[in-house]
Amino acid sequence: MTVRVKICGIRDGAGLDAACAAGADWVGFVFFSRSPRHVTAPQAAPLVRRLPHDGPRAIGLFVRPTDDEIRHVLDTVALDGLQIYDTATRAAAIRVQFGVPVWLAAGIAVRADLPQSCAVDGLVIESRPPAGAQRPGGNARTFDWSLTEGWQAPAPWMLAGGLRPGNVREAVRLSGARAVDVSSGVETAPGVKSPALIHEFVRAAHGL
Repeated sequence: MTVRVKICGIRDGAGLDAACAAGADWVGFVFFSRSPRHVTAPQAAPLVRRLPHDGPRAIGLFVRPTDDEIRHVLDTVALDGLQIYDTATRAAAIRVQFGVPVWLAAGIAVRADLPQSCAVDGLVIESRPPAGAQRPGGNARTFDWSLTEGWQAPAPWMLAGGLRPGNVREAVRLSGARAVDVSSGVETAPGVKSPALIHEFVRAAHGL
């Protein structure tokens, strides 16, 4: 089975076009102002409109969002799903409120951190943010990928955090992940996507 790929933190046409050409399954847009990959709804809307009909699906990343913040984006950007950094209860409420597929991000340090239930459409499994981190998520850090080996996941899931072209095959082998999510690992500077690295990452994830 082919490993599916999400390229997150898209901010410009070059990164978007590279993700499409490389065969990514999803592209992510970060609606969180403290991220170097932040985009506004007016910036993201024309990029999403460029996506081919049979191309990657557009995912919006939100951190502890209000309903009004999500509604503002969805009124402008044709997103196919939401990636939520909040509690499981809040993520489920967002799913009900907006009727859009929701993935809940879960930070992992030990095997006991792996979710045993899920009330949304999927999970993003990554390392727990380090103490004092200003942003949620993996913060370009990996965790012990063998923690997910044999895990009976309650929903589809993807592996994130610290992935790059040189380690994604090993990450897939050890974790058993069937989907992977990359952001900083395909950049030349924070928020600057490299088309060459995007292609290299997708080829590596696909085992090519």
